[in-house]
Amino acid sequence: MDYGLPDEHTVQAALALAVRAPSAHNTQPWRWRIGDRSVHLYLDPARALPSTDPDQRDMVLSCGAALHHLRVAFAALGWSAVVRRLPDPAEPNHLASLELVRHRPNPQDIALSAAIARRRNDRRRFSSWPVPPGCLGLVTERAARLGAAVRQVTDRSRDRLVDTLRVAAEWHAGDSEYRFELAEWSGRHETSDGVPARNTPPFRADDEFPARVFAGPRLDYEAHETDFAELLVLATTGDDRGSRLCAGEALSVVLLTATNVGLATCVLTEPLEIPVLRHRVRADVLGDYGYPQALIRIGWAPTSSERLSTSPRRAVEDVVDPLDSAGAFS
Repeated sequence: MDYGLPDEHTVQAALALAVRAPSAHNTQPWRWRIGDRSVHLYLDPARALPSTDPDQRDMVLSCGAALHHLRVAFAALGWSAVVRRLPDPAEPNHLASLELVRHRPNPQDIALSAAIARRRNDRRRFSSWPVPPGCLGLVTERAARLGAAVRQVTDRSRDRLVDTLRVAAEWHAGDSEYRFELAEWSGRHETSDGVPARNTPPFRADDEFPARVFAGPRLDYEAHETDFAELLVLATTGDDRGSRLCAGEALSVVLLTATNVGLATCVLTEPLEIPVLRHRVRADVLGDYGYPQALIRIGWAPTSSERLSTSPRRAVEDVVDPLDSAGAFS
């Protein structure tokens, strides 16, 4: 970007944080296009997971998280983003356009931006320390500002949800196409795509929340304590593409807020990828009001836990489309 504000280095710095957003199987299903004083977010259909995510719900959710990461990064760098979501009905993969204006960063902008690099999807057991109610209240409030509801799952609803998680794992275990796709996107080592083996634990039959069976898991750890993780459901009143995009933004603020106060998080979407089980979650937890978009485990990592490695990401230049000589997107 040769003209206009902000300058190219600021845009590159913001995008470098935006691509740290979580995504299903670390597919990173986003592309960015840069205009004069504007940034545009597109869904990349080439990164689809047809067996895991047939209706592309997880993809849009992931892009929403990247959109919020970008807004947070720009705010910390002194730029506020005026966002138009789904600006072109004729082009549904054009998810958002951002116009940038000067902004004075506040402490929350800086704190959430700093949390981006520290956030991990921690699939290990958490500790026996309870999560303070104030922390749950804070993530609920911030998600509501972005158009999503966060429901804490307790008592019998939690038991039913845990059972649904186990049914989803058994369902997928019998789906050869799903297993092949999962193996394609996990067990990675020297690559910028997929879930790295070093961050995936082996299956443990006594875990309350069954983890996906990723290829070649290498994250070994000892779990001596009872896991006191809270289980949250993030939901929206609608279930169209715009609602799912907003849900991704709300997911981002929940994860970054939790990271900022020192909590560990893990996003779970497996039961929501199977329509009949997603409907069960909607009925059991939400009383048929609203649509579940993500499940989140939140708690304290044991003090003895080693810091997880950073999951790989594609370079910014690999996810940005250039402008052609006429000024149109190529």
